[in-house]
Amino acid sequence: MQTAIRSPRPSRAAARLSIGLVLCLMGTGLAAQPRLQVFAGAAAKPALEELARLYERRTGTGVALVLGGSGPVLTQMRLARSGDLYLPGSSDYMARARREGLVLPETERPVAWLVPTLTVPHDNPARVRTLRDLLRPGLRVLLANPETVCLGAYAVEIFEHAFTPDERAVLRRNLVNYTDSCERTAAVVAMKQADVTVGWHVFAHWYPDRLTTVRLPPEQVLRIGYLPVAVSRFTQNRAAAERFLDFVTGPEGRAVFARHGYFESPEAALQWLGAQRPVGGEYEVPRSWLMP
Repeated sequence: MQTAIRSPRPSRAAARLSIGLVLCLMGTGLAAQPRLQVFAGAAAKPALEELARLYERRTGTGVALVLGGSGPVLTQMRLARSGDLYLPGSSDYMARARREGLVLPETERPVAWLVPTLTVPHDNPARVRTLRDLLRPGLRVLLANPETVCLGAYAVEIFEHAFTPDERAVLRRNLVNYTDSCERTAAVVAMKQADVTVGWHVFAHWYPDRLTTVRLPPEQVLRIGYLPVAVSRFTQNRAAAERFLDFVTGPEGRAVFARHGYFESPEAALQWLGAQRPVGGEYEVPRSWLMP
């Protein structure tokens, strides 16, 4: 007579472990919606963070943002060979991404427009009124790294046009630091660790009680910038990436950017500036401005 062999009943602890494993797997995304990864210049940070939260609530698709200087995040995307969208702080870096074959050029669209200005602490203790004030002895001038941050390249372009070589040498003696992103540039001035920087007009919207915009005269602004976005060549789900791109560049996305102080069209930006200027384009920063 054969004896039936029974499988041992799982203990309560094992059962709890099994349930926990299932929940863990669900939490890590095996049962979740697709997750998108966006490499973006920090010039878009406030609006893009709001849009990512809104899109996830609306669709269930998470959006992971990799924010920083437009150059470094492009390098991260290239080295990791991952990412669904690229949204730099200006057309300069999108042009680089196209040349390197890192984005799908047919998907590129503009998102919002920016105007370079002087940005100072809210009470403007150094009494900066004009670009020439940056030459005053002892003034603490901050500059976004022109080699890796779009804003820094715009600043250098303005300096090269407005100042003589001797004046640029004076300005360099006033430089206290290079920053690695637009976000960091605005924050340093907001904390009064610098007296002035060349910033985007939106910086004062980011810190309304801590920053003030000093407008540059139109003849000193050689071009205005804009935020472009395109699908990354490394995306594993182009359809999902394009749905988020449609959302960001559609009426609701444009409204969020406008609420954060960005211009909704080049015409609005140029009207605020008070003159016609080129929109976007590229600028090659002279080697003398690059960090050794």
